[in-house]
Amino acid sequence: MRPEGWIGTLAIGIAFGSAFKLLMKMIVMPLLGADPINQRYHYLAGNRAALPAALYAMIVGAGFGEETVFRGFMFERLGKLFGSSVSARTATVLLTAGLFGLAHYADQGLAGVEQGAIVGPVYGTIFAVTGRIWMLMFAHAAFDLTALAIIYWDLESTVAHLILK
Repeated sequence: MRPEGWIGTLAIGIAFGSAFKLLMKMIVMPLLGADPINQRYHYLAGNRAALPAALYAMIVGAGFGEETVFRGFMFERLGKLFGSSVSARTATVLLTAGLFGLAHYADQGLAGVEQGAIVGPVYGTIFAVTGRIWMLMFAHAAFDLTALAIIYWDLESTVAHLILK
C-alpha cells in the first residue's frame, strides 16, 4: 500500500529512525553493557572506498529488504496462520522481533541481537497497529545510515558516552 503523502512519510521515517538510533546508542546499548565501538563495522571509520557498498547495503538490503521480510512477508504469512486477533498480532510481533534479533547475530554478535530485540518489537508494533510499511522502511534505512555516519566520522564512543559516562 502506497503512503498517502510520500514527503510526510519520508520525513517522519527519517526523523524517527535517526532519533531512535541515537537513543539506542546513547542510552539503551550502554545500559546493556554494549561495547561503544561496533567492532564488526569499525572498518568503515573514515573509509571512503567502502561507503558506496555500505550505503547500498543499509538502504536497499537493510532498510527495504529487512522490512519487506520481517514486517511485510512474515506478518502476512503469520497473519494467515494465527489470524488477526490482538493476541495473534502480539504473537506475530514477538515472533518476528525474536527472529529479527537473531538475524543480527551472525554479523553483530550479542549486541546486534540485543539491539534487534528492541528495534524489532517497536517496528513490529508500529506495523501491527498501522498496517503501513513505507515509514518503517525509511526509518530502518535512516537508523542504519545514522549508525554509518557515527561510525564513519569515528564518533561512536563519543555518542555512546554523551549521556551515560
